[in-house]
Amino acid sequence: MKKCTAGVWIDHRKALMVFVTPAGERSAHIVSKVETQLRRSGDSPMKGRYAADQVPADDSRQKAVTGELNIYYDAVVAALRHAESFVIFGPGEAKGELKKRLVKNKLGGRVCIVEAADKMTDRQIAAKVREYCSTPRLKTGKRGGRRPTVSTAPDVPEWQR
Repeated sequence: MKKCTAGVWIDHRKALMVFVTPAGERSAHIVSKVETQLRRSGDSPMKGRYAADQVPADDSRQKAVTGELNIYYDAVVAALRHAESFVIFGPGEAKGELKKRLVKNKLGGRVCIVEAADKMTDRQIAAKVREYCSTPRLKTGKRGGRRPTVSTAPDVPEWQR
């Protein structure tokens, strides 16, 4: 399979992956089945006395959510497996959790950048991935990269260039 560069916008609800190849660009969505807020099952206003066995324990519900997230992250990792390098961005903790999953699957060396980004449309995500894929990024310790050079006109002193 041809190598490609990819970008992923991810949160706990969905992941949008954009793959950029010399042949063109394609995108893929993966939607998770994770509930955003854990809900208790059972009667809404409880009738009668409260019984602990009527409501599942918090830890068992959390285990179910963790299991759904594991399935979701495995699907994203499987989709990214053939990409040469990737950029990960998104609004919450999911981008860090995905990076940990990639490191666990020995794909962590392919991660170029993990960046915070707010909610974006599909077109904005594709444009951002194209931006990262088209220009080589300099790895610097500073946020925002290097400053562009100023004009090299002969009347500009050397210290101002």
